[in-house]
Amino acid sequence: MKSKILIIYTGGTIGMKQDPETLLLKPFNFKQITEEVPELKKFGYTIDSYSFNPIIDSSDVDLHFFITLATLIKENYDKYDGFVVLHGTDTMAYSASALSFMLDDLEKPVIFTGSQLPIGMLRTDGKENLISSIELAAAKDDLGHSIVPEVCIYFESQLYRGNRTRKYNAENFRAFRSDNYPVLADVGIHIKYDYAAINYPTKWGKPLRIHTKFDNSIAILKLFPGLNKDYVDSILGIKGLRAVILETYGTGNAPNIDWLINTLHQRISEGLIVINVTQCYAGSVDMKAYANGAILEEAGVISGYDITTESALTKISLLLGEYHRNSDVIKEFKKNLKGEFSK
Repeated sequence: MKSKILIIYTGGTIGMKQDPETLLLKPFNFKQITEEVPELKKFGYTIDSYSFNPIIDSSDVDLHFFITLATLIKENYDKYDGFVVLHGTDTMAYSASALSFMLDDLEKPVIFTGSQLPIGMLRTDGKENLISSIELAAAKDDLGHSIVPEVCIYFESQLYRGNRTRKYNAENFRAFRSDNYPVLADVGIHIKYDYAAINYPTKWGKPLRIHTKFDNSIAILKLFPGLNKDYVDSILGIKGLRAVILETYGTGNAPNIDWLINTLHQRISEGLIVINVTQCYAGSVDMKAYANGAILEEAGVISGYDITTESALTKISLLLGEYHRNSDVIKEFKKNLKGEFSK
């Protein structure tokens, strides 16, 4: 049986084409996708499309968007073999991370992709990204199971685990990287899957479940030389704040300043959850490696290992929405739920 794929256009550069008269970019009708990308007809797949109305600039993505997208996939889950989500690149890593935690018992690919140039432009990267994403979403093994049953990002010949990926280049076609986890597939003349890196269900046939309860009582505190006490107090003193992503140096280090460590210890003792995430793109938090990391561990800061900020933020937001007790939130955060960190 030929594969059925649903393309979900949320917005972003990939879905734009230039008006021949005004030369302005405007979204094209995705119901006519095979006219814009006639190569898709050669697959022989059934390809349907759904467009958000209105479409969303990825800078405007919020929690409601995550819920709408996850619900849409849930409603169409039994009708299709895979999903390709067309999304602006700016917040794609946040959306892919969020969906990875929201979709439980996922057995089908949900592949995010986009482009740096509109699909209607001569040198666009959008066509290849779209064509390859559809082929990856449709790929099955001899038993009829999806080869990559994960939430992924595909860009410039590489398929990444969604919650391991970050945007790192605003101008190059290779806009994304996954420094702490291998690519799931390398797309060249042949598609080379890294089967050992892909998460597979322990048992096939479970129905998809989704989580939609978020709590955005969170903040990001990025450390920098010359950190100001008033700045730290203003963030840690936010009314109703439940969790903070602390972006530290190197392997999870912070300046050994009495007022900073005392403030963190005090707020943690009052119930604030603080997650240690390194500012580095590659490598992991290890608060035992240096004295300036150990002081954070002693203050009660929790290691995020090699998780990305995007993944930590969406994961903790969902856990806060699901659990009222901090002990439960922390217990679940320390679990490797969807392959988001190594430990």
